[in-house]
Amino acid sequence: MAKSNKNTLIHWSEDEVKLLKKLFPKGKTRQIADQTGRTFSAIMNKAHDMGLKKGKWRLWSADEIKLLKKLHPNQTAQSIADILGRSLETVYKRASILGLRKSIFYQTWSIQEETLLRELYPTNPVKDVAKRIGRSVPAVCHKAFLLRLSNGRIWSKKELKLLRKLHPSKTAQEIADQIGRTAAAVKTKAVDLGLRKIKYRQRKRL
Repeated sequence: MAKSNKNTLIHWSEDEVKLLKKLFPKGKTRQIADQTGRTFSAIMNKAHDMGLKKGKWRLWSADEIKLLKKLHPNQTAQSIADILGRSLETVYKRASILGLRKSIFYQTWSIQEETLLRELYPTNPVKDVAKRIGRSVPAVCHKAFLLRLSNGRIWSKKELKLLRKLHPSKTAQEIADQIGRTAAAVKTKAVDLGLRKIKYRQRKRL
């Protein structure tokens, strides 16, 4: 059969089939891919057609665990399974055992959420926007940055008072989380007000 853009449609030779039978049950999908030049999905589809299954108790290597920890925050479980040559179920289980969590920025935003963010962000406190959308403040700020949204609302007396109080000893991000502003907005306003941080020696005396 002539080669196709879809790797799964390319004819499998006898040698490739033998290699698949030998290596697939041992979980060596990456090795099969390297030797045949096929994609993970093509290998999994062929293995499924042939009724091949991976060994249930295949141990995780140190390199696999390291790669899982690296990819898990920002990759789907399916893409990780394809890269590692593991089943989707084993990836879920191992991630759970290791206590891995997704990045706060990982989850895809819906069209409705983006629309609401565009509507609310320019004129409302970030904390209120986050509460309305059901996202964390850092996630809202990050998405607003990606969408090039700006928050032009006027600083209230209460916010300015809190900024002056917190600025000497807190980071811009810590202040931003309490006030409901972005860290960039906090830094800009602090410069406008001529605020300064407490120096290390001064902190030790306090």
